[in-house]
Amino acid sequence: MMKSKYKILLFLFTFSLTFHPIFAQNKPNKKLLRHVVIFKFNDSSSANDVQHVAETFYSLKKSTPLIKDMEWGINNSPEHYNQGFTHCFILSFESEKDLADYQNDPNHKAFQDVLKPHMEKVFVIDYWVK
Repeated sequence: MMKSKYKILLFLFTFSLTFHPIFAQNKPNKKLLRHVVIFKFNDSSSANDVQHVAETFYSLKKSTPLIKDMEWGINNSPEHYNQGFTHCFILSFESEKDLADYQNDPNHKAFQDVLKPHMEKVFVIDYWVK
């Protein structure tokens, strides 16, 4: 009788861990499409100009629901292979259609107007998370 109580308790403990939110978030949900955008800015653009571009781009996360997640950062690699590219943005989408619709979104078009006077080069790559 005592062994069966321990078995039941062990089962309940294991079952609760499986569905606990802390552990559930580590399980893969849907596959995501990553849209990686890396900028090299004009030498003539000021630090404030570049910061404004970065903040404007990042604000798309709030104004464009097709973007499921977004992060960005400034290169700090000691390897010096960045070829002048400094700012990296990684956007997540649920489908290729969502990415295409985002690229035609008026908020994205408005961002491009902010970006164009300051962008020397851009490098873009899209991939499905494996």
